[in-house]
Amino acid sequence: MTTTKDYKDFILEQLDLLDSITYKPMMGEYLLYYNNILFGGIYDDRLLVKKVNNNEKYHLEEAIPYNGAKPMYLISDVDNKELIREIITDTYNGLKNTN
Repeated sequence: MTTTKDYKDFILEQLDLLDSITYKPMMGEYLLYYNNILFGGIYDDRLLVKKVNNNEKYHLEEAIPYNGAKPMYLISDVDNKELIREIITDTYNGLKNTN
């Protein structure tokens, strides 16, 4: 299964509280970047973020984006823009400290 355009558009609307969000299509899915750092993606109509120490506090469910990939965290409450912003900001901060 691949991500639908409608779901991709919905998620991008939910991310509008964050500046500098970009995406790249990749084999029917979408890689998501915040300030040019890859933090997650939209896979099979699911919003997933990379696992870092900074986002463990949200106790998110793990999900596999595609066969052979490392587990990521699933953001299931995609209607809560403020929570999404917090999770992505914390994920970004965790990633930028490792780059």
